Amino acid sequence: MQTQLAPEFAGTADGQAAEAILRSCVHCGFCTATCPTYQLLGDELDGPRGRIYLMKQVLEGAPVTRATQSHLDRCLTCRNCESTCPSGVKYGELVEIGRRVVDAKVERPRAERAVRWLLKEGLTSPAFAPAMKLGQLVRPLLPEALKAKVPGRSPARAHDWPTRSHPRKVLMLMGCVQPAMMPNINSATARVLDAAGIQTVVADDAGCCGAIRSHLGDQQGGLADMRRNIDAWWPLVEGLTEAGTVEAIVMNASGCGATVKEYGHALAADPDYADKASRISALTRDLSELLPDLVPRLRPLLTGRFSREEADAFEPVPLAYHPPCTLQHGQQLRGGVETHLAALGFDVQKAACDSHLCCGSAGTYSVLQPELALQLRDRKLKALAPVPGATIVSANIGCIQHLQTGSDRPVRHWVEVLDEALSAR
Repeated sequence: MQTQLAPEFAGTADGQAAEAILRSCVHCGFCTATCPTYQLLGDELDGPRGRIYLMKQVLEGAPVTRATQSHLDRCLTCRNCESTCPSGVKYGELVEIGRRVVDAKVERPRAERAVRWLLKEGLTSPAFAPAMKLGQLVRPLLPEALKAKVPGRSPARAHDWPTRSHPRKVLMLMGCVQPAMMPNINSATARVLDAAGIQTVVADDAGCCGAIRSHLGDQQGGLADMRRNIDAWWPLVEGLTEAGTVEAIVMNASGCGATVKEYGHALAADPDYADKASRISALTRDLSELLPDLVPRLRPLLTGRFSREEADAFEPVPLAYHPPCTLQHGQQLRGGVETHLAALGFDVQKAACDSHLCCGSAGTYSVLQPELALQLRDRKLKALAPVPGATIVSANIGCIQHLQTGSDRPVRHWVEVLDEALSAR
């Protein structure tokens, strides 16, 4: 796509990056067919191709309007279009640049600015945990819209952390909201890894991966979060602590994993952090990427109490699976959860249709675009309804929380189900 940048963007880092991405687009429209918001709204400007044209016009000096901002806001940044695109257009990077440029030119209404600020500062604040505890205490009294954002009490084992030490160690990001909202995901991860002979260590000074601030237009705040995490992790990466050297940085929230794997790109222009960020990204693994190593270690623990005849006759446990966009599109990881959990006695099935589509959570999207988010949630749950299993599993806290608000079946992280199976057997 031929592009002529306006003078104010020519020669800038954002302008050069955006121009390279725009020139890779051939306007084929394959992306439109897989865009969730285009499917709901039927507006070309609410699909990737239309949004690319809007951003191209802005970067070429066309007037920027509130309508332009709204079309970009309605994008989920699910990156399904990237999985579909035959030309390899880096749409996710482009839309972040486009949003920064548009937000600098179009002032948002005061109420919008307030909500975005509260999300940006509140979700990453130390005050979030006590606020969540208070919300859980008074949950029955909350309005329905707010009650949906407050999960119920965590299981009793949510804070049971293994105490054994192992030669093999991995570093895990606890996350900003996960310890308060769903702490059992982190402790279940540590217990499953412990059962496989791997110790989980945590850097106390690490916090939000940077996605929340970055996606809400605070680029510098997001980069500051990334640098803080790198500083917190570096002694463990270099083996400068008593814990020794870690072999990987494990993410059990695919949204965080997609972000941390891009630290090297995000900080490539920072001379003090570029090399460190690149190494951090190279070490980062989604939890599902460890499954090939975990399966042979865990399988005897799951089948050991059965005789051979009983083990052969054991019926696999059915699970309905929603693969998060940040896993299948952001990290391009598909099939691993289903394949490897099958080897551990689970029958993991995705929806027969629309399994590639976003559930509507998309970080803070469900708060900022509630009407569209609920339509996408209900569409996803309808697609999952015929899939057998008493439980729906996923791999990202945002998807889990969002789907649970409309599901009669419990929605959990797959590692929690695996942890329960290990504990029971």
